[in-house]
Amino acid sequence: MKQARYGVDDSPIFVIDPSRCIGCEACVQACEECGTHRGQSLIHLERVDRSVSTQTAPMVCMHCEDPTCANVCPADAIKQTEGGVVQSALKPRCIGCSNCVLACPFGVPKYVAEFDQMMKCDMCTDRTSEGYAPMCASVCPSEALWYGTTEEFHHTRTGSLLDNWLFGRQHVHTKVFTVVDDLAGGPLDALAAPTGSWLDDPFGLETS
Repeated sequence: MKQARYGVDDSPIFVIDPSRCIGCEACVQACEECGTHRGQSLIHLERVDRSVSTQTAPMVCMHCEDPTCANVCPADAIKQTEGGVVQSALKPRCIGCSNCVLACPFGVPKYVAEFDQMMKCDMCTDRTSEGYAPMCASVCPSEALWYGTTEEFHHTRTGSLLDNWLFGRQHVHTKVFTVVDDLAGGPLDALAAPTGSWLDDPFGLETS
């Protein structure tokens, strides 16, 4: 199937819909093939709650508007493009201190000892700069990772697009969108306490 190619005026967006993830790890394997990753997979799957579900969620760099990773870098090695993409640390500048690894609220950057460098998802700059979807989105069979225009999303998908997060007192705006049921609840509070626990009713005997 021919891949869609977007122009500059199309303004495509990158969307994550965790509810669609089937845990196949096609995205993890495809990420290694990105021309700017040097054979490193810079995406991983999170297990949402192993005790009650097999549900997984893909985790890529959210490309924050005000990236914490860049703010804490003492060597000024992490740069952001005009398009809002936060890149891996520049090799000549990176000192491998891992400040960015510890500071990222999404837990995305990773220190690669082989290269003595912090590396992270750069939204497949080699592909997206030419109008093509990132590798992970191009192979995702359930479209949990999706790339296209907002018009295409609203025409073919359900849910609302959200780019606001709360991590305690830290308010984060991201270039990458997440799909939620509705926007009435405001920013996603990543540190909010769960409303219940499987231990409250381990055998599912209580009726709601």
